[in-house]
Amino acid sequence: MADGDRVSRGHAIWVLAATAVPGMLFAPVFGAAALVAPVAAVLVACYAVAELCLRFAALRPWRPVFALLVGLLALVEVSLFDTTVGGLPTVESGRALLAGVSDSWELTLQSTWPVRPEPELLLFVPLLVLFTAMIGLELLRWPAAAVLPSLALLLVSQAFVAVSGLVATLVGLAYAVLVAGLFFSRVRSAVALTVVLGVAAGALTVVVATPAAYSVRQNQTAHVPLAREVSPLSEIAARLGDPDTEVFRYTSDAPVDRWRLVVLDDFDGVRWTAADQYRRLGSAVEPPAAVTVPTRANSARVTVDGDDPWLPSQGMPASVTGAAPLIDQDTGTLLLTERDGRLSYDLRWWEPSGDLPDLLDAAVSGDVDTGGLGTVPAGITTLAREATRQVRPTFRTAMLLEQYLRDNYQVTTGGTLPTGSGWPQLETFLLKDKAGTSEQFAAAYVVLARIVGIPARLAVGYAAPEASGDGETVVRNGDVLAWPEVAVDGVGWVPLDPLGARGGVGRAPSKLAEVTAQARAALPPPDEDVPDPPVPADDVTEEPGDPVPWGTLVVAVLAGLVALLVLAVLAIPVVKFGRRLARRRLGGVRGVVGAWWEARDLLAAHGARITPGMTARDLASVSEGSIVDSLHRLAFQLDLALWSGAGASDGTVAAAWSAVREIRGALASRSLRARLRAVFAFR
Repeated sequence: MADGDRVSRGHAIWVLAATAVPGMLFAPVFGAAALVAPVAAVLVACYAVAELCLRFAALRPWRPVFALLVGLLALVEVSLFDTTVGGLPTVESGRALLAGVSDSWELTLQSTWPVRPEPELLLFVPLLVLFTAMIGLELLRWPAAAVLPSLALLLVSQAFVAVSGLVATLVGLAYAVLVAGLFFSRVRSAVALTVVLGVAAGALTVVVATPAAYSVRQNQTAHVPLAREVSPLSEIAARLGDPDTEVFRYTSDAPVDRWRLVVLDDFDGVRWTAADQYRRLGSAVEPPAAVTVPTRANSARVTVDGDDPWLPSQGMPASVTGAAPLIDQDTGTLLLTERDGRLSYDLRWWEPSGDLPDLLDAAVSGDVDTGGLGTVPAGITTLAREATRQVRPTFRTAMLLEQYLRDNYQVTTGGTLPTGSGWPQLETFLLKDKAGTSEQFAAAYVVLARIVGIPARLAVGYAAPEASGDGETVVRNGDVLAWPEVAVDGVGWVPLDPLGARGGVGRAPSKLAEVTAQARAALPPPDEDVPDPPVPADDVTEEPGDPVPWGTLVVAVLAGLVALLVLAVLAIPVVKFGRRLARRRLGGVRGVVGAWWEARDLLAAHGARITPGMTARDLASVSEGSIVDSLHRLAFQLDLALWSGAGASDGTVAAAWSAVREIRGALASRSLRARLRAVFAFR
């Protein structure tokens, strides 16, 4: 095979490898293991087509067509084999590929990450890699243009999920090495240049603080084809009227205090509604970023009857197997719109662990919206301040409000139960009857808390009853419960219980419920004054005598080393420029000899083999093109200056340097790669 073909093969490998980097940058979305096979399949297919076209020149005009067809076939065999018949693609395979072009990217944006690695979600990534590789191969005759498709794919991957910090530095370094391979014939030169740039970029990522990366997923939610259903909040009285009907059953590996169905966080004075920010539930969900306390994972097997769209859930779901529900990550709500009859699924969820000794004095979160209130009736604001003893909003204040409702209001049981949770019903409950179900207790707590600045929301679900002898717990209508939740810094949303033990609270308290009960027991009596807790300092001022933090010292040392490295690299062309100016200022014989030295160094930087005893005519004999004539003219001026006995006039010096300029002009027509190597060549 000709040398030109070997160069083309090498360039094809470089451009395909550069395409693999942005393809694998979707790993935070799908997981690296799920991407390796489909991305590798389409790239290997493209290389096989490129190799085939190198061997058979007649196939080269059809290379993009063959690359597309073979790449699609490889993708079908790797990711869509279930749609084939005996390994051969079918109409179903074609439909799946079309869905990968039109729908999979949108479904991915509507899901939690990492996404379930299913073909209907994953396909758009290998398809993008295939199209990028196919276009890059066709642009190889112009290396700079061949980089553009993979660069565009790199930007697309970062729009989905941007890498940062050290990972971004390593990715940028790897991509730069691969791209440099298109321009440098020797890998060592490419690596040397890109390592320098990568180290400089790494230092910048350490020294310069960057904001959180934007993702196009931030404003995407799933489209929920859900007709307006009866709110579980309005069903509480009806369920309490038929207490023995089974709703669901479960077995759990840890105590469960309560199960949630929906969380209602908006109130207009008449109705409580949910934000409905649903996403498709991916393979796993990590605890929210706002939860900084230690967490542990619990699990349960749940079997639910009926056709209600809301599945029993917990506050921080981690994963669901046996069903593919939508999830509202802020509330933990699980929604399955197409369900008919009995369903069994396994639920894993996160729960704060540890003693949380400072929970009572913890600050309430200031980063959540406290929600609406509608038009507050007269007297309610005064009641809210009285119930919280006019103390600054903290979790202790939230517990005081719970204590007030427990001590001053009664739970209605039996007979005709009150219904409704709008302001007319809440005004009657708070100021007149002072009796109601968990619906009124929870709704009243939330509006009073919001009035005094405590972020609160209303949840509806079921209290956990006692387990039966076989370890399975049966939840019935009589266990229905509404409760308030308060946002606490570092802990997340903490469920409260303004009804007290009389309201049917779960008999198997979770760890968080136990810690909350301990904080409740530490409250002062209702007739005792509660002082305002100290205001936490917003800023900690460092004393003048404090030592320099180690982190700052390390960053300063790294920045200094990187600066020295960059200066060392830049010093090469700077020193050469200064040397040329110094030689140009020489006069007489030294000026002519300086011109010869400059010409010799120029050609050596461009790869000419020069021995110590080589003359200008010797160098001309191994050169080519217009450089030969320029060297002969320079040799003539050297003869005049060194051997004629007349010395060198200003005209002789000018003629010698004119020959050097001709040599420099001839070298300027060489490739960009050759000129860059010459600039940084160290001799």
